[in-house]
Amino acid sequence: MQAVDTLIEAHWIIPVEPAEQILEQHALVILDGKILDILPIHTARSRYTAQHTQQLSEHLIIPGLINAHTHAAMNLMKGLADDLPLMTWLQQHIWPAESALVNPDFVRDGSELAMAEMIRGGTTCFNDMYFFPNITAQAAAQAGMRAVIGLIVLDFPTAWAKHADDYLQKGTDLAAVWQNHPLIDSSWAPHAPYTVSDEPLAHIRDLSAADGRTIHMHIHETADEVTQAVANSGKRPLARLDDLGLLSPRLNAVHMTQLTTDEITRLAKAGVSVTHCPQSNLKLASGFCPINDLMKQGINVALGTDGAASNNDLDLLNEMQTAALLAKGLSQDATAINLFQALSMATLNGAKALGIAAKTGSLRIGKAADISAINLNCLETQPVYQPLSQLLYASNRSQVTDVWVNGQQLLKERHLTTLDEAQCLQQAKHWQKRIAQHEYSTT
Repeated sequence: MQAVDTLIEAHWIIPVEPAEQILEQHALVILDGKILDILPIHTARSRYTAQHTQQLSEHLIIPGLINAHTHAAMNLMKGLADDLPLMTWLQQHIWPAESALVNPDFVRDGSELAMAEMIRGGTTCFNDMYFFPNITAQAAAQAGMRAVIGLIVLDFPTAWAKHADDYLQKGTDLAAVWQNHPLIDSSWAPHAPYTVSDEPLAHIRDLSAADGRTIHMHIHETADEVTQAVANSGKRPLARLDDLGLLSPRLNAVHMTQLTTDEITRLAKAGVSVTHCPQSNLKLASGFCPINDLMKQGINVALGTDGAASNNDLDLLNEMQTAALLAKGLSQDATAINLFQALSMATLNGAKALGIAAKTGSLRIGKAADISAINLNCLETQPVYQPLSQLLYASNRSQVTDVWVNGQQLLKERHLTTLDEAQCLQQAKHWQKRIAQHEYSTT
């Protein structure tokens, strides 16, 4: 018998790869942070002796969820300014508060609060875009959570950098620091077409081509963004990015609520990934990303929550349900976005969009042991005819009991193991007082 680190025995396992497979009474075998084997429980017990064995006889095991777009530290602004259109929300509330208050402590405390929420909801990896990305990287590494850290770029000064060249230099330096870390990857993150000019975008294009990093960017988020771009330059933002050579398989285009048929065809031809943020788009009345049309064209569609300031949570399970229901309603097609497609959006498709599908996103031998376990033995999810149906349409994040990243257990029977829940709550209350005082002074 071979000695291994962990044996996880479960009623159901949905590995995502191969597609549409549901394994019953199987076990995951983990050694050195990776999946060594997936096989029937009785066979696993005869082949392996584990340091830790976890029996989850009423649970569904899935790959850890991947939040392909968020602003983690903005968790401290949850509920700060609701029921407002995007630009009013940004210009009159979020940007003034950020200008006055964002610093390394804000980013560290906000990121820890966000990670605690995400882990408790079954998310094992997040793709971030925010200031002081070095602090977010440090917090994620310390918590043992997988993260793709956005190397943010803007034309204007912030607390993080003075101008576009400063952002780019700091991003280059930061990427080098974390280049070989097992949990931390990085991505070029120009904020949006309306906040980054042609010269830095061309520089990012060249850097991405040279280093292979993905490019993470808000694009076509609102109709007003597109209208203003056409008025200012005569081009829709996507056409401008195409002219600059930015449309490629390395581009992760976020939101994309305003798309023509020709643009969808161009995205498919270029191999661009799209990250859908349905609840944030709905709350800000930004529009609808046509994910059914995108997926019919073979476009990789991932799922993100956006920041908690505009969502107002980081609940990717609930985001999955919203995405599936919204796609059906908009297309008037009940078959749009089936169970397995929805789960793929929140797992493997996210890994593909972030350029880390070789590491994570599915439960395959040789991949990282990034795993979430959901207890289906609850009144709300019984009886079980199809476990994935219960996960998508009936469960909630409080049923996530256990989470592993790279083989390390970050959530054990609903208790965080690497983050201090009481400390996160204390930090949240501290910042609530500071932010509320500032918000009052600007209204």
